[in-house]
Amino acid sequence: MPSSEDHPQPNRRTALLGLGALSLTGLAACTRTLDMPSLQLDDITTGTIRPKISVDRQVTSPDLMYASATDDGFQLPAIPYAKVDPKFRRQIVVDPTGEAPGTIVVRLQERFLYFVQPGGDALRYGVGIGRDGFLWSGRANIQYGKKWPRWTPPPEMIARKPELEKWRGGQPGGLDNPLGARALYIFKDGQDTGYRVHGSPEWWTIGHAMSSGCVRMINQDVIDLYNRVNGKTPIVVA
Repeated sequence: MPSSEDHPQPNRRTALLGLGALSLTGLAACTRTLDMPSLQLDDITTGTIRPKISVDRQVTSPDLMYASATDDGFQLPAIPYAKVDPKFRRQIVVDPTGEAPGTIVVRLQERFLYFVQPGGDALRYGVGIGRDGFLWSGRANIQYGKKWPRWTPPPEMIARKPELEKWRGGQPGGLDNPLGARALYIFKDGQDTGYRVHGSPEWWTIGHAMSSGCVRMINQDVIDLYNRVNGKTPIVVA
């Protein structure tokens, strides 16, 4: 009878890598996004297996990503993520944009925002976009960002909605503020476009065209994106 020395047993890491490769082989034909917890193999990435998907500790199960959280004194409510189409939840995908790492790309028709990563990956978030007649597109830069920003409705919006007159001087940041927990300010050629990438308390609008032109995100997602953006960041909206 052969001894164990004739057939050495694989260690745990080797076994896990083998299972990961088998999982990717089976899934690659039907999807380009993967459930990240199944890939967290001792902090490694999938290496030479294509499509290559990175491991990121901030992209995990939705009950953790969209849990209630305290942020700068505000208690963010949990997001009922089961009511959000899974494709609009935060996830890592193979980058479809071809843009340089560090670029934000908003695909209006897809209702996705991509933050391009080194190595061929992108973080993808679901977004809400502007209604017809309120859309903006082009290449620009995120000039700066703000936490719990003050919202000042433009005069033309107040003209359409007189009830906003009380906020002509600005609405303080807070849970009911339309800009949500974070705002990233879009400038083109040094001029403020008036458009923002921002959070929203209205999570149910993600995936829809309902805003006045800005790109809105789930509050927990815009906080995640804000924490990743360093300095002036190129943005492409198309």
